[in-house]
Amino acid sequence: MIVDLDNSLAELLKQELLPVIGPTVNISFATPDGDFPPSSVTLPAVDLFLYDVRENTELRSTEWIVTKNSDGSTTRKRPPVRVECSYMITAWPAESTPNPPQDEHYMLGEVMKVLLRHPVLPNGILKGSLKNQDPPLPTVTLQPGHLQSLGEFWQALGGKPKAVLNYKVVISVDVHKELATGPGVIDKQLTFETEVNED
Repeated sequence: MIVDLDNSLAELLKQELLPVIGPTVNISFATPDGDFPPSSVTLPAVDLFLYDVRENTELRSTEWIVTKNSDGSTTRKRPPVRVECSYMITAWPAESTPNPPQDEHYMLGEVMKVLLRHPVLPNGILKGSLKNQDPPLPTVTLQPGHLQSLGEFWQALGGKPKAVLNYKVVISVDVHKELATGPGVIDKQLTFETEVNED
């Protein structure tokens, strides 16, 4: 499911970003450490590093989903778990560029515009298990991430500090099985008695 999210985000950037900044830009999900880029990635590149995955407890629901079947039976199922995937996005200009900071900031700005355009991921770019998810996949762009210290983060990776975009997507993870509950109640019979007053 996380791979489907990666592929969906790559598709979104390919559709809306590459026509603006050029088809030579690669989309990467590698760790942006001191050895970036890996041999599989050619610069320039936009890197989406998934650094945190956690349940979004604010969106947790305890209401069962009840489905009526054509044979009159019903099934119950617990709602999907809402999971927040947090990415740290960085831009990596070509090594031959005469002005790396300017190219980096330009690429990052174009990525930012694409992400801000979509507070919900569009259905047309969703891949695999994410297609037609209900509810749709909300995103959060440019809000504080879960990292305590960017300085410590870069130091731990052995890389030089870079400008980053914080980006979150909330996906639904279906982990529960349906439970058959038998035929539903269609009608019931009520009997009324009238009380006779013999005064």
